[in-house]
Amino acid sequence: MSAFIAASMIASLASCEKENGKETEIDTELGGRVTENMTLVSGTTYELVSSLQVVAPATLTIEPGVTVVSQDNGEINYILIEQGAKIIAEGTEDSPIVMTAEKKSAGAWGGLHICGNAHTNAGEGTMSEIGGAPYGGSNDADNSGSLKYLRIEYSGLALDSEHEANGISLYGVGNGTEISYIHVVDGSDDGIEFFGGSVNIDHCIVENCTDDSFDWTEGWNGTAEYIIAYQSVAECDCLMECDNNGDNNDAAPVAHPTIRYATFIGNNSTDNKRGLRFREGTFVNLEYALVCGKPSPVTLETPQTVASFDNGESSIRNTVIAGELVNEEGTGFDNAAFLAGEGNSADADLASKFSNKFVGKVGQSGAADSSDDWTAWTR
Repeated sequence: MSAFIAASMIASLASCEKENGKETEIDTELGGRVTENMTLVSGTTYELVSSLQVVAPATLTIEPGVTVVSQDNGEINYILIEQGAKIIAEGTEDSPIVMTAEKKSAGAWGGLHICGNAHTNAGEGTMSEIGGAPYGGSNDADNSGSLKYLRIEYSGLALDSEHEANGISLYGVGNGTEISYIHVVDGSDDGIEFFGGSVNIDHCIVENCTDDSFDWTEGWNGTAEYIIAYQSVAECDCLMECDNNGDNNDAAPVAHPTIRYATFIGNNSTDNKRGLRFREGTFVNLEYALVCGKPSPVTLETPQTVASFDNGESSIRNTVIAGELVNEEGTGFDNAAFLAGEGNSADADLASKFSNKFVGKVGQSGAADSSDDWTAWTR
C-alpha cells in the first residue's frame, strides 16, 4: 500500500491479514497524497497522521468495520477527496465505519471533505476551505462515490477564524454521489455543510456539533430526507443555517433544496435562539418537519428569501413548530401565513413527543418513529 502514498509519508505501522492462507502486512498509518486506488481493510484500525488527499482518478475504498483515528500530533489532519477522485465508504448497520480522534474533544481533527464538479454560484476558481482544492463545474450528475453507515466524531479543527473544518464538507458535489446513514457527533463548527452542488442525502444525524447542525450556501439544490439535528450542548447555534450566497444574495443558480421528514431539536439556548434560519437569498421547500427547542424555531431574513415565500417559490407544509415563525424583515410571509399553510401547526409541548432523544413523529411529520427506528445503529 505504500506505493499509493507520496514518498513524504512516514513509515507505517503494520498489522496482518490472511490472503489465500498467507499473512500479508497492512499499512495502518495514513497520510499524504493518494494517486492510485487504495482499500482500507475491514476490521482494521488506521492512524491518520497528516492530511490524506485522494487525487483523480484514484478511489479510496473503506470497508465495513474500519476505524480511522486522527492522531493528536500537532498536524492538520483531515481527509480530502479531490475533483475526479472517489470515496467508497460503505459500512453496515452492524459494522459501521468510524472516523474519530485520539483526543476525544470537539475540534480535534479536520473531518471529511469532498470536492465535485457540480454547480456552485461562488464563481470560478473557488477552493475548499481546508486543503485548498478546486471545486465546482457544470456536471450536476457528478459521482464522487458513496458514504453509508459512517460515524464522524470530534471534528471541527480551526485553522484560523475564517477556516474551520466541518464534520462533512460537500463542495460542488453531484447527485451521482450517494450519502445515507451518517452520524456526525460531538464536533465543533458545522456537522454537514453544502457548498453548492446537487447531492442528495438521507438518514443523517448531526448531534451536538457546536456551530450549526446543517448548513448550506453557494446554491445547493439537492434533497435531504429523514434527517435529524439534535442539540444538548449550550454552544450549539442554528439547527440549520441556510444561505444562497452571503456576498451576493441574488447569485445564480439560487440555493433551493427540498427538506422533508426531518426532526430538529434545539438546546433551548437564549444566546443561540434561532432554529431554522433561512436567509441570504435562499429558497427552500420544507415539509413533514418537527422543530422545537429554540426560542425562534423558524426565522426568515433578507428580502429575496421572504419574497420567495410570498410568491410560492418557497414553502413550508405539514410542519409542526414549538413557538412562532419570525419574519425578521417585518413584511410578507409571517406566522399567520405559516399556520394557514397546508398541514402546519404550532405545539408548545412538541418536545415531549420524543424518546431516545430524537425518536418520535407527529402523524407523518418527523424523521424517525419507534416502530421503525433507523437511528438505532447510532446508540
